[in-house]
Amino acid sequence: MNQTDFFKCLSDPTRLDILKLVLAKQNVCVCEFTERLGLSQPKISRHLALLRNLSILLDQRKGQWVYYRLNPHLPTWATDILNIIAQQNDGLNQPENSSISVCCE
Repeated sequence: MNQTDFFKCLSDPTRLDILKLVLAKQNVCVCEFTERLGLSQPKISRHLALLRNLSILLDQRKGQWVYYRLNPHLPTWATDILNIIAQQNDGLNQPENSSISVCCE
């Protein structure tokens, strides 16, 4: 991953919101993204595929559900940027505001 692709990826509001949720919760299911962001599953999946293709996120299948987490082997500069994003208080990345229904349990 190069810096240009990383910042292009962050420039999309949906992908940025997805990353904020992952930063707040670590393992996030697709159904949680759709519920929290109010977007369709195909649209979320398209954004997740880009984040996964750039190796920003890793995925893990558990039964019929796919969970996403931050790649622990990101370059230091990328991790530093994501840590700054995680510190922003916009409500999306706050775990106490994550009233997710148990759709994937």
